[in-house]
Amino acid sequence: QLCHRVVDSLCGREPPHRGDYSATWSLQEWLQLLDSLTALFRLAVVNNISDEVVLSQLSDVSSSQAEVVLSVLRAREEEIRCALLDRTNSISSATLQDFDWQLKLALSSDKISSLHTPLLSLSLDVRENGALRPVTLEMNRDELGMLISSLESANKVVLQLK
Repeated sequence: QLCHRVVDSLCGREPPHRGDYSATWSLQEWLQLLDSLTALFRLAVVNNISDEVVLSQLSDVSSSQAEVVLSVLRAREEEIRCALLDRTNSISSATLQDFDWQLKLALSSDKISSLHTPLLSLSLDVRENGALRPVTLEMNRDELGMLISSLESANKVVLQLK
């Protein structure tokens, strides 16, 4: 029952109430138990941890309790995954609809007579709350490198969540 309530809490529903378990655990033990179960469920789903690894993480509890935690985890794994993805997606409501790019060569500026600097002009069509909003960026080589590394890092995080 407790494990299901912890998963409910992870999924944005009502968390378990301490009053229901106050005779069993002190406040500090209760908070530590909730944090541990929540972290275990999150990590097990995000990292796709095997049953053996989950059971090894639960080595300090009885085998029957560990089996209960594992059965709740496996029964509600997809629900936890969806809740974690929804939480990540809710960070921003904007989505990229389309993009276009152009490579330009800046030959001079008002301050320097000879530049010869390549510039990337990136046009993004972003849909936010149903409205399409154009965003245009102009970047030099270093800024483009930083953008690419940021996007690669974000892609790694997204792949880990799948």
